[in-house]
Amino acid sequence: MDRMNANYEVMSDEAGRPIKTWTVGVPFEDEAKKQLRNLRGLPFIHKWVAVMPDVHRGYGATVGSVVPTVGAVVPAAVGVDIGCGMIAVRTTLRAEQLPDSLRGVRSAIEAAVPHGRTDNGGRNDRGAWKDSPATHTSAWARLAEGYARIVEKHPRIGRGPELAHLGTLGTGNHFIELCVDESDGVWLMLHSGSRGVGNRIGSHFIELAKQDMERFFIHLPDADLAYLPEGTEHFEDYVFAVSWAQDFAAMNRELMLHSAVQALKASGELPAFELSESAVNCHHNYISREHHFGKNCFVTRKGAVRAREGDMGIIPGSMGARSYIVRGKGNADAFHSCSHGAGRVMSREAAKKRFTLEDHAKATAGVECRKDVDVIDETPAAYKPIDAVMAAQADLVEVVHTLKQVVCVKG
Repeated sequence: MDRMNANYEVMSDEAGRPIKTWTVGVPFEDEAKKQLRNLRGLPFIHKWVAVMPDVHRGYGATVGSVVPTVGAVVPAAVGVDIGCGMIAVRTTLRAEQLPDSLRGVRSAIEAAVPHGRTDNGGRNDRGAWKDSPATHTSAWARLAEGYARIVEKHPRIGRGPELAHLGTLGTGNHFIELCVDESDGVWLMLHSGSRGVGNRIGSHFIELAKQDMERFFIHLPDADLAYLPEGTEHFEDYVFAVSWAQDFAAMNRELMLHSAVQALKASGELPAFELSESAVNCHHNYISREHHFGKNCFVTRKGAVRAREGDMGIIPGSMGARSYIVRGKGNADAFHSCSHGAGRVMSREAAKKRFTLEDHAKATAGVECRKDVDVIDETPAAYKPIDAVMAAQADLVEVVHTLKQVVCVKG
């Protein structure tokens, strides 16, 4: 049966296993509910599954889910964009100091950070470095030993770019933005993850988990819920590889932020400026060892941000909507979590069929960004209303800054 708490709803089955959902006032499609019901039936779920207001059906597992487990992990519950997340920093610039035309600002960022994907990811891919900058090569040196350890045992993971992707944006919903806050301060904010190497790690271990389920004669309601039991070789290898990919993703964001800042300073488009607040750098697709309700457990957040009391986080809207810098309230029922964004309200294919270039141009009016057919699937109306999403999680986070983008770079 389903029931409603003061701040969240509870979906329970006959055995009373709950799913707690912060979805009051936001769309919550049946396919996502089906995925979550399958997930909560796994025997190693600790207490319940928590669901954030940006929830929607995902590949493998539900986006916007917080999954605490004891004794096993589900690789597909993290997915293939391991460590995907956000970074944002406030500058000393003021809104009135920005030029009337922001085309040059956008061009400076696009020239400084490889983005998109061409040549099927081959040697002429514009989304990868042909010659990585010295700063990036130096950063890779801190990751190389762990990567070598992973590839030694799992050679397939090594068949693709790594250093060439470090400090690059990628495609899809990844972006770099210049934003203005509620007091006309200017921020730089970006969204990306572990790129090709994280994809290879995720895909490889999802497949190994499925093979292990067959070997152990374990039948699941959804093959994507294949899991790795603690104590097994694949479990240990996966946890190490995920941790490494999360480090790669965090470094990837830091390097892009640095490149973008340096490019803007050298562009001639802006007056001299500095960074005025420490960067907020947070994952929203990852695994973390945590302690909840009396037990040490693994918490998998797929499209969710950790929001312990005092934790700073970032909740972006869409290309034409507000974004938020937030402070966590440490809500125990949500396993100290909040949403990672607005969340899709329709698939990419559905958005491409439904919206026109005119719709997209109107929705992104006032934003210097791409307005071509290849970004229709990212148009604001393809996402849930960010105001409703924020209202649904008022007991999870408090808003510290409200941002509105004026420049958006997408791959």
